[in-house]
Amino acid sequence: MPIKASTPALPVKDKAATENSLVRRSIEIYVGRGFCEFETAAIAQVLSCANEMLGEVMFSWRYVSETPGLLTGKCGMIVRAEPVVQDHELADMLFVVGGRSGREAAWLPRLHQMRRLGRSVALLSDAATAYIARTKSPVGKVTTHWHDALSLKETGHHPKLTNSLSEISAGITTAAGSGATMELMIAHIAPYLSTADAAELGNRLMLHVLRSPQSEQPNDIALMPALSDGRLKRAVEIMEGSLDQPLNVYELAQEVCVSTRHLERIFKEVFDQTPARFYKQLRTKKARALIEETQLSMVEIAVATGFSSSSSLNEAIKKQYGASPKKIRSKR
Repeated sequence: MPIKASTPALPVKDKAATENSLVRRSIEIYVGRGFCEFETAAIAQVLSCANEMLGEVMFSWRYVSETPGLLTGKCGMIVRAEPVVQDHELADMLFVVGGRSGREAAWLPRLHQMRRLGRSVALLSDAATAYIARTKSPVGKVTTHWHDALSLKETGHHPKLTNSLSEISAGITTAAGSGATMELMIAHIAPYLSTADAAELGNRLMLHVLRSPQSEQPNDIALMPALSDGRLKRAVEIMEGSLDQPLNVYELAQEVCVSTRHLERIFKEVFDQTPARFYKQLRTKKARALIEETQLSMVEIAVATGFSSSSSLNEAIKKQYGASPKKIRSKR
């Protein structure tokens, strides 16, 4: 059954509270075919929970699209989107979610309309990536999901691209999206809440910590809490920093000041595999990201990920993902 954009009626606290309540805010959630359901639901859930907590409809929202009607997300969820009409019914905030709808960038005209009025715009994951790719010289810092940042760095010069959860440049927020979407949403509505209400909202959403928008994305395996052994952590950091020119196990062990045998033992205990196998998986993972997100040739990708040839890259991809690089790229 399609999900209708709605803001359920909630009982107000009392007449005086209603008259003294803060100005209400309207939000547009831009979706398209193949939208990211996770981010879409996270935005709506934060707004719904905030209304419920406040006891009044403080935030209203609607789904909009250049292709209105029933739209299906990349995992099968359906929403009913209203049409986008130029310079008409502009909300206080616009959130463009990721998925294929973010990549297509049909939302750019809406973004420019919002900017002219000085209203808030946030681009999540794929939408942020599309915006960064089109904006050759952004005014300030920009960011996107770390997975997409790999391809951006390989295909262009983006000196202002950071690894933060979100950045604001020229009134536009670019963000990693995904699991950080709820925190991004809370940050956007926090100016209309008391500090206590913002904290309570985080508690209701089961967020143990509300990270700062400038917090680093947890993209490195070396940041895993399980890596309490400093030497193992250092070994993984070296691996992640040298995917294009991989070291052999002996060289890696020397770098972290342990014997080869000890390095193999601690990798077996934590990852249940050898250092060499773990290293190759990291390189293959990056290779897949470049296959999916760039137009680099297989030879260029092999060089960028430390494989001796395109055939050895092809073999590694097939073994780890069960499909050839050509097939993976054709499914983009």
